[in-house]
Amino acid sequence: MLTLTQTDRMALTQLNARTALPLAAVAAVRVAYLITLWSFRSRTRKTLNALPYSALEDIGLTPRQAASESRKWFWRS
Repeated sequence: MLTLTQTDRMALTQLNARTALPLAAVAAVRVAYLITLWSFRSRTRKTLNALPYSALEDIGLTPRQAASESRKWFWRS
């Protein structure tokens, strides 16, 4: 069984009392979110560009709309 020292208990209590993340952690989470979002957009637009006409019909897009969407840069929504 693990026993905590008084110092360990105090450190855990202080960490537990924090309600907000440090600024560096918030920035890191935002950067990771943007990279993930941009990667998702890039992959889906490449896939959309490769879809055959019958698949585009199934999702309600014309080839022109699909081409327009697939030409967007990854940072554009």
